[in-house]
Amino acid sequence: MREGKNKILGPHLLKAFKIALAAVLSILAANLLGLKYAVTAGIITVLSIQNTKRETLKTARNRGLAFLCALMIAYVCYSWLGFRVGAFILYLFFFALLCLNAGWGEAIAMDSVLISHFLTEQSFGIEMIGNELLLLTIGAFFGILINLHLRKKEDEFDKFSMLVDEEMRGMIHRMAENLMREDKTGNNADCFVRLEDKIHLAKECAIRNWNNTLWSQSSYELDYIRMRENQSRVLRNIYDSIILIKMLPAQTMQVATFFKEIEAQYHRENDVEGLLNILQKMLSDMKLENLPQSREEFEARALLFYTLMQLDEFLRLKNRFVIKYRQ
Repeated sequence: MREGKNKILGPHLLKAFKIALAAVLSILAANLLGLKYAVTAGIITVLSIQNTKRETLKTARNRGLAFLCALMIAYVCYSWLGFRVGAFILYLFFFALLCLNAGWGEAIAMDSVLISHFLTEQSFGIEMIGNELLLLTIGAFFGILINLHLRKKEDEFDKFSMLVDEEMRGMIHRMAENLMREDKTGNNADCFVRLEDKIHLAKECAIRNWNNTLWSQSSYELDYIRMRENQSRVLRNIYDSIILIKMLPAQTMQVATFFKEIEAQYHRENDVEGLLNILQKMLSDMKLENLPQSREEFEARALLFYTLMQLDEFLRLKNRFVIKYRQ
């Protein structure tokens, strides 16, 4: 129990220390430059720190653009009504309206604190404008700086994606076994719920990793988990068709054996071209076989053929992914 708490508390303590350190450094920098309201730089730093590098840069950019707009709106309001609370309220109305429509909601509070300094100082001169711009720049700079330590958690993604792969491999194995049973009343789709949960965790990790990579545009992890997500939908179609098979034609054993072959060759780097060749031959051979002798056999063979077509889509999703990242 204590070890678990330490694992959770450790990263939070480190993050809290870095946030506090960045805020102190920004306040010291503002003081060294002789800026008024130096503490505001520290607050801007704290509010600029996001969960990922890309989010931090996006927040800093939005606040910068919003502040330029805030300056123009505030100048008009203060020039028209003077340095009064009413002017600041009018500014807040138009600035909030602009930010909400532009998707800059996170800039409203912070930029408005900067604009309030003009009201306090009863001045909108160049010196005050420069003071506020420097506060914003220093605060955003240290916020970005503290986030540069964030790294892609490749090991974490590998762990989550491995859980997805193991679940899918197990599903393929069970489908091969279920296919050979006429009585399929005991089957349930709980495994798809488990798979969906594991895919969700892996996708969240992939998104965080991508957002913490500034210079590389590779989306390997995102593409990989999206490929598995698409394959999971195909597997659900296959499952739905297998449970409808009420009799076992002669071709059933061949299809079940192919499922087992997919399971045996299920790994990340496999381009599955060999499996696709085997599948194409199976489909061709199935078209040349004698016609079904009964309605039940016809329906069962039609479902088997549909299952093979779905397996073709399942394998081609993997093939396209591997070819894309092989180049």
